Amino acid sequence: MSVLFPKVNKPREWDYRPIYYDKEKEARKDKLARLHHGSFREQHEQNMTTQRNRQKSKLAFWIALLLLGLALYFFLR
Repeated sequence: MSVLFPKVNKPREWDYRPIYYDKEKEARKDKLARLHHGSFREQHEQNMTTQRNRQKSKLAFWIALLLLGLALYFFLR
């Protein structure tokens, strides 16, 4: 510690920044909060359900097309 120039703490400065409402920023915060509370699993399950339904509809389409093709083959033969 210096005898000639003792250290004196500076007083805390006033640092006021007004907070303005930002709708987009609030929406991002809400989305991020939902993601942190387990919605990854829910979103994954929803995606998997959608993917299964899509696969089933594709399979049904190809089976119907195959049956139509077989019917045309036997009918026109």
